[in-house]
Amino acid sequence: MTTRIAIIGGGAAGCFAAICLKERMPEACVTVYESGNKLLAKVAVTGGGRCNLTNSFRDVRSIEAVYPRGSRLMKRLLREFSHVDAYRWFESKGIRLVTQDDQCVFPASQDAMEIVATLTRLMKMSGVTIKTRHRVSNITPTKKGDAKEETDGRFSISFSGGDKPDECADVVMVTTGGSPKPSGLEFLNSLNLEISHPVPSLFSMCTPGHDITRLTGTVVDNVTTGLTGTKLRANGPLLITHWGMSGPSILRLSSYAARFLHGNGYKAELWINWFGDKNETEVAEHISTLADEGRQKQMCNTYPRHLNGRLWEHILKQSGLKPEMRWAELGNKGRNRLVSTLTNDRYMTEGKNKFKEEFVTCGGVALGNISAKTLESKNHEGLYFAGEVLDVDAVTGGFNLQAAWTMGYVAAKSIATKHGKQ
Repeated sequence: MTTRIAIIGGGAAGCFAAICLKERMPEACVTVYESGNKLLAKVAVTGGGRCNLTNSFRDVRSIEAVYPRGSRLMKRLLREFSHVDAYRWFESKGIRLVTQDDQCVFPASQDAMEIVATLTRLMKMSGVTIKTRHRVSNITPTKKGDAKEETDGRFSISFSGGDKPDECADVVMVTTGGSPKPSGLEFLNSLNLEISHPVPSLFSMCTPGHDITRLTGTVVDNVTTGLTGTKLRANGPLLITHWGMSGPSILRLSSYAARFLHGNGYKAELWINWFGDKNETEVAEHISTLADEGRQKQMCNTYPRHLNGRLWEHILKQSGLKPEMRWAELGNKGRNRLVSTLTNDRYMTEGKNKFKEEFVTCGGVALGNISAKTLESKNHEGLYFAGEVLDVDAVTGGFNLQAAWTMGYVAAKSIATKHGKQ
């Protein structure tokens, strides 16, 4: 008897799982249901349209640092399908990959559509049925032998709109991705799952009305950012935009602070150490060296090499110093104020901006609902989850897509192991 497998969601995890399933269960009937007009829409825009599909993990100090939620699960699953496995898998399908200096991995073509086209082609070649414009409204477990049963499958799947008949499946894998609002998970209501309230993650921060927004386009390669009153902090490049602050450091901080910021209406005090992880003593020594070497020079014309002139002038004004004054005129009080600003510059943030066309959600199906080994529901045999629909999310840098590949692979392997011989 042919096993019917329904994959709900045509994103990275769902499409990858479909391919892996057909490799292991070529006789199975695998159908992907996608609510939108096309598959892999988010993959097509990730990495600015270049598709940052994984990371080398060389600079990762701990799994917790890149997976703020779901780190224990990911640590386990990555042993089964790691970033190395993902790299090899895509190259084995004819996609040449390159690793950047920041350890992000992209297709050499720098074109996300190469990834989309390859996954779509592999699905069609292996016989996966693709049904777009099929938004699932309900998944109902059915019991074989029940006289009131209308289908002979393990799950009945209903669609919104009323113009599509219900379908049935022996196995269901939910891979619908993140949902910024709880309403996006209502199709799971009949399954009585514990849901971790979803909130947005991975966004830039707005600093309305602040002069620093005049420095749009300024990038500082290595800063430390944090939120006053918390222990939350992040390192990396920072980009000043016309609305506020962005760049990897801010995006990472937004991921760590997703629930805190949501609970505070996205109002918080942001602090920035423009010297990265250097402390006040180290920065004071650097400033003393600048002062000694340029005593008769104007302060605005002599500044740390990693900062540009416009940002340096802004920092001087933030410190209450006149840019045109000479270094020889800088007293101890002024020096202390300057060091304080360089290591603990403060900005009130209010609101958030979605990062380009990408979005990530903190929250989703709580991990207590599933087996960490197989990703199968503990209460509904034959129901699996993979990807961001689970309460797993990552910082920017290719880690979210790696989670999708990893979980899609593990769920597919689990299904094949359990249902492949039926």
